[in-house]
Amino acid sequence: MADNTQQPANTAAAPVDEVANLRVSSEVEQNITPWTVEGAVVNGEQQAVDYNKLIAQFGTRKITTELLERFTAATGHQPHLYLRRGIFFSHRDLEKILDRYEQGKPFYLYTGRGPSRGHMHVGHMTPFIFCKWLQDVFDVPLVVQLTDDEKFLFKKELTIDQVHKYAVDTVREIAAVGFKPEKTFIFSNMDYMGGAFYRNVLQISNLVTLSQAKSAFGFVGESNIGQVHFPSIQAAPALCSTFPGIFGSRRDAACLIPCGIDQDPYFRITRDVCPRLKHPKPSLLHARFLPALQGSKSKMSSSIDSSAIFMNDTPAQIKNKINRYAFSGGRTSLEEHRMYGGDPDVDVAYQFLTYFVEDDQELEQLATGYRKGEISTGEMKARCIKVLQEFVADFQNREKAITQEQVEQFMDPNFPRHFASLSNSNDNSGKK
Repeated sequence: MADNTQQPANTAAAPVDEVANLRVSSEVEQNITPWTVEGAVVNGEQQAVDYNKLIAQFGTRKITTELLERFTAATGHQPHLYLRRGIFFSHRDLEKILDRYEQGKPFYLYTGRGPSRGHMHVGHMTPFIFCKWLQDVFDVPLVVQLTDDEKFLFKKELTIDQVHKYAVDTVREIAAVGFKPEKTFIFSNMDYMGGAFYRNVLQISNLVTLSQAKSAFGFVGESNIGQVHFPSIQAAPALCSTFPGIFGSRRDAACLIPCGIDQDPYFRITRDVCPRLKHPKPSLLHARFLPALQGSKSKMSSSIDSSAIFMNDTPAQIKNKINRYAFSGGRTSLEEHRMYGGDPDVDVAYQFLTYFVEDDQELEQLATGYRKGEISTGEMKARCIKVLQEFVADFQNREKAITQEQVEQFMDPNFPRHFASLSNSNDNSGKK
């Protein structure tokens, strides 16, 4: 799945201390694509992404309280904190997945990662943490696409050998989230391409015109033909027949895709072609972007170390980054802060805590105390540092325990993966 391999034009060359306070000369609309994430520019100032506007622009639907109640009624589980707090905020046809779960009809999870040099940062962890929870709730297969081919096509300075190595290296990180190879298939596009996968890529590419691709992705004359063709590769895993090692000859298993909202253009096209290929349309859950340390006007970047907390950072590095770079919603002095309070909605330390503190009551107390000035910026940062240090340390311990044999099992398309929902009658009708 794409990993924003091209940095937004407005931020690529900006010094780190300017990332949160960009100034440009014109006013422009926000631009959200699989390769560019840029908030609107108003009065020469970069704005945060307007997610409500994206819902209207992309034609998705907001995840409502009623839908979350339906989720609880169907599964017997309270919604994950990412759902309760609007981190996953938008969807396409989630109710159809809940229908399938209640009816005992098969479905699976699909997400992905654009592999890069070095370790993932905490923003990369969001879809995997959520997929692990969904997999535990539903007991369904998960397929994880590593788009090493896309990285090569969009990053001219990288060689094929480099991007493939990045893909293999990231398997250990994904596995450390807590996945098991008997339930999870992680594949490099370069390695898995062929057979049923390639047949579906061809069928999809045959149904999507160049005009459609240009409209959805903004391709131009300078785009290479591999870039134009890549969307059919990212679309194919949303068809269960791409994975005969899991689904056999079935064509009726539906797909639920948790992803960043910037990935939606891929799957709008996928949803158009699936019925013509006698497969169910995929359902989607869209996530917000975890902000950069410098604030919500930009998102974490693998290429800017001080914009992100990485999963190989030491406790000292995490402490230094939060204290030095995390944008504060507090006042200019402690005296003013005690008098007037701060704004947790723009405070990066608090925003990070919304992703990693499970206790809703604690989070509300932090927000209320910050608004009243009872909790200082330093105290909010201290809590954030402790939570992230523990989260990253736990992850690092799990990653160390992943063996090479397990990596190979995750990447083996023929490793035994058996699910009760797939033992039902082999319905190949492709009904929605």
